[in-house]
Amino acid sequence: MASAMISGLCQQNLLPPANIMASDPFSIRLTGLAEQYQIKVTRNNLEAVENREIVVLSIKPQLLTEVGEELQGKIPQNGLVLSIIAGATINSISQLLQHDRIVRVMPNTPAQVGKGMSVWTSTDSVSTTQKEHVQQILAALGEDMQVGHEDYLDMATALSGSGPAYVFMFMEALIDSAVHMGFARPVAEKLVYQTIEGSVAYARQSELPPTVLRNMVSSPGGTTVEAIYQLEKGGFRTAISKAIWAAYQKSRHLRSK
Repeated sequence: MASAMISGLCQQNLLPPANIMASDPFSIRLTGLAEQYQIKVTRNNLEAVENREIVVLSIKPQLLTEVGEELQGKIPQNGLVLSIIAGATINSISQLLQHDRIVRVMPNTPAQVGKGMSVWTSTDSVSTTQKEHVQQILAALGEDMQVGHEDYLDMATALSGSGPAYVFMFMEALIDSAVHMGFARPVAEKLVYQTIEGSVAYARQSELPPTVLRNMVSSPGGTTVEAIYQLEKGGFRTAISKAIWAAYQKSRHLRSK
């Protein structure tokens, strides 16, 4: 995700590469980033945060304590910490770093191609200017939405954060069904990808509710109605609702630890 952020910032000319510094324990990763984007790199986290206006934390949750203790009290007082660490609460990050200007973001994997959805919230200490900077950074990943309370990030985790997995699973089912009917897999994939991409584009442009759009495709007594009947009979909506609720509860449980 950090690489996607660097890529977006550089490709959209939102920040000069010379103003970006990446820190990583593995030299091979740093060499690749430096060669591809001409940014500065280091293996020293303290060097990476020194005199920085914005510090992005993009590490595995299990490394938070180790890295947090290393950076404790080292973030510039007026600097902004932007965390994309899964499950790490603002309070835990703030206590570890002894810092109060924190923004927590829940991005999703389409951010890697500039089509992501990032949901974020911040502490009261984050200034209006810093919030604008956050939006500029997240614009490099796709679209963003600010929410007023951290609880909404648990909801976003279950919906937009995990959402791509649900979509991919649906795509997989459509493709397998097409192959079962007799389509070659490459043909099935093309049909499914374009159908989903086109449906989303059409829904955005029409601005009509999904229910209306579905009814427009569903002729009485036709093939679509027959298919939808089987989906409803199989508990399609209920399964999706239960899945998202389960993900939401899991996210809350992990945050409470």
